[in-house]
Parts: sequence; C-alpha cells; structure tokens
Amino acid sequence: MHPWDQPLDVGGYVLAGGKSSRMGRDKALLPLAGKPLVEHAVIKLRRLCRSVAILSNNEELAQFAPVVNDLHPDCGPMSGIEAALAHSAYEWSMILPVDVPFPPSALLRGWMESVLRWERRGARLALFTTEGIPQPTLLMIHREVAPYLSVALAQQNYKLFPVLRHAAEDLAGKHAQARPHEALSPLMGGTMVQMAWQRGATFKTSGSSFPSGPAWQFSTPAQEAATHLYFANLNTPEDFAEAEKHADVLDT
Repeated sequence: MHPWDQPLDVGGYVLAGGKSSRMGRDKALLPLAGKPLVEHAVIKLRRLCRSVAILSNNEELAQFAPVVNDLHPDCGPMSGIEAALAHSAYEWSMILPVDVPFPPSALLRGWMESVLRWERRGARLALFTTEGIPQPTLLMIHREVAPYLSVALAQQNYKLFPVLRHAAEDLAGKHAQARPHEALSPLMGGTMVQMAWQRGATFKTSGSSFPSGPAWQFSTPAQEAATHLYFANLNTPEDFAEAEKHADVLDT
C-alpha cells in the first residue's frame, strides 16, 4: 500500500461559516456537478486528513460531517479557524474553504507533506499566494498559532492575513532557525511558508510511480490545463454556472 492511501495526522476542517450574502442562501448546500459544495470539500479532506469536521453554525451541514461552531460568531473566517484549533486533536490543522472546490487532492497532499517536513525548521503556518496575493483561508496551521487568533478576536481585529503575519513574526523569535513570512517557490523553510502559485503554473503527478493507487492521486489533463481555477472562489450564481463548465477539473 502506498503511503498516500493513508490520511495524515492532521485535522481537516471545511471553512463554511460565511453568510453567502452574494449568493442569497448558504452556498455550502448548493449543488456543483451533482453534489453539494460542502460534500466536495469533505470528500477531499477525508482523503488527506485523519479527522474531518465542518466549521459552521449551520447544523444542517452535520449530515456531511460533524459541525464545529464558532467560538466568536459573526467575526469572519478567523473565528472558524480559532474553533478548529480548539477542537483539533492534532498539532496541525488543514483549513479548506467550502467555496474553493478546484485544487486537486494530489496537489494538496504533496503540499501538506512538504509543510510537515518543514515543521522541524520552525514552520507553523503555510498558505498559497497567487499572483503575489496571499490566500490565507486555504491554510495549514499549527496549534501554536491559536493564542494569536484569540487575542485578535478579543481586540475585534478580524483581518486574517495581518494576524497570521504577526504570529509568524512572533513565533520566529521562539524558533531561531525560522525566517518569518518568507515567500517561497519551491517550498522552503520559515515560520510562515508561502507557496507561490502563478497563473499558468504547471501541476502534474505521474501515474507510473503508483499504478495501483486511487485516481485522485494523479493529475488529469483537464486539471493540468486549468490551474487558473485552483484558487477561484464561488460567490455568485454566475460563478457556479461557470464552474459547472469545468466539472471535469474536480476530483470528487
């Protein structure tokens, strides 16, 4: 059995607590390619993580996975991530936004393994940047970051990336071998590691190495041709209609 057939010792959390104001209803339950959006995220995380839960105050989502309520309701994504770290039994948690359905499972698995390897070099946060813009809600986060989120929420400071950057800078002092918020491509060490993902970047995993593995472990031609979709958010009915045209990029 190839190691990728086993989930990592990481808590997996679907970030699904948004108000979906531009959609007019909870988009987590809207169908994409025949499945509710939240189900796509849960399926993906169950491949990758030892446990899976949904960060939301909507108990209707409990039919897909256990629901973890915000500790500070109506305070944005940071409150959901705070709840994940309080709930998780693992040192690391993987946060996947419900409205970002296209990053391939194989890409995320390879990224997660790289982050865990860099923990010994001081890594405590990892995220992607696209065209130089941080994507802080698709996140690998260590439990050492939890106090920084709680303090920020108590101070009504809800902007996620600046809080993560501050946590990285402070933790760097505790992990002398780490360099804070270092932009990285390919992945290297640091308290906050940022994987730079540019439009048109290539992604490919070869099926020849693990011919007996499940299909999600390998990239498809459709995925390799649609890397520009990986970090696209689905916020409006028009976004969903466009996403339906690219259902072949999904691996769920």
